[in-house]
Amino acid sequence: MNVLIVGGGGREHALAWCIARSDQVSKVFVAPGNAGTALEPKCTNVEISESDFESLAAFATQRDVNLTIVGPEAPLVDGLRDLFDSKNLLCFAPHAAAAQLEGSKVFAKEFMARHEIPTAPFFVVDSVSGASNYLKNHDFPIAVKADGLAAGKGVVIAHRYDEAMATLKSMIDDETFGSAGRTVVLEDFLHGEEASFIVMTDGEHILPFATSQDHKAAYDGDAGPNTGGMGAYSPAPVVDENLTNRIMDSIIRPTIQGMHNEGMTYQGFLYAGLMISPSGDVNVVEFNCRFGDPEAQVVLARLESDLAEVCIGGLQEGFQGASLSFRTESALGVVMASGGYPGSYERNKPIAGLDNVVHHTKVFHAGTAIEDHSVVTNGGRVLCVTALGEDVTTAQRHAYDAVSQITWEDSYFRTDIGYRAVDREQADT
Repeated sequence: MNVLIVGGGGREHALAWCIARSDQVSKVFVAPGNAGTALEPKCTNVEISESDFESLAAFATQRDVNLTIVGPEAPLVDGLRDLFDSKNLLCFAPHAAAAQLEGSKVFAKEFMARHEIPTAPFFVVDSVSGASNYLKNHDFPIAVKADGLAAGKGVVIAHRYDEAMATLKSMIDDETFGSAGRTVVLEDFLHGEEASFIVMTDGEHILPFATSQDHKAAYDGDAGPNTGGMGAYSPAPVVDENLTNRIMDSIIRPTIQGMHNEGMTYQGFLYAGLMISPSGDVNVVEFNCRFGDPEAQVVLARLESDLAEVCIGGLQEGFQGASLSFRTESALGVVMASGGYPGSYERNKPIAGLDNVVHHTKVFHAGTAIEDHSVVTNGGRVLCVTALGEDVTTAQRHAYDAVSQITWEDSYFRTDIGYRAVDREQADT
């Protein structure tokens, strides 16, 4: 079969690599892809933007594409699945109506309130003045969230009143995130440990993936500005079997059932970003309507099932009786970023050392391109260096050994990815 992956980041490289491992797959097209997907066996980049829906559909028709998987959020929110459905093209992704769960934080919070899905208390504002009295009588810190899509950067944790007001002015009045920030959610700050819980669903039946945990803050010790993710690991020890069952019963199943009941049957990947309190309470921080990034890199590194066959089976016959299997090893990925990210940064920096990576490590490309036969930087998050190991501690060591072999001018990375799991493992020895 032929498969089309839409997108060009690290998640899409991981999806393409995972799909290409299938004996049933002849060719994987990636639109637009990156340097990593260009060099991946069985994979070919296609110079079509992820926003050019008509060209994507025409390509899928012309090249006999049997399955399309959409990586990034914008095409989901803008209705790529709906267009593919109209042309009888199989696309494993939610429809635009269902993708509101990620496309609008206001929609997601109000949906959770209607269906009694645990999440932090919130207040919606569309003017700076409208938030003033609420903030004056509220405890800090508080999460300030742009309503729409902001490439994973539309969340600011404000620790003081003046900081919250300045953030609101930036989002609403100065339109830092364009139309995405014209409406803002003020959300109670949740204390605890984050975890990523990702499933795939046919709209009724649900297949959970292995658990994972990412690191959003830019710098060691979870300091600095919020990013799209600076690293991840799988499994997440904080999510044991008992907690998994509670998450399925109180969050995932009510979400899928609630979407169906409201006439927005949800098919595709669903990501629940969770906060787990010290006492074990679980709340939804956010929903994503696609695989996480960099969670995809570590979870798919452990996946043993044939993802292409599972996706097609789910669309054609449903997931009843299906399951996913994973390697017993742990996986850990370290994101290497351009200096200045998540703010401004330079591009076209030649990357050295990619050929030095050892066999138990996979380098997934995100912001890369090929210039004059060399791989260069082409984004903020450039690589996710991902390794397997018998436990998270070993996977961490393998990953950082590989990171030490890769260099480019003004690169940076966190040095503590996986620290919570490593601390747990060391405490158990």
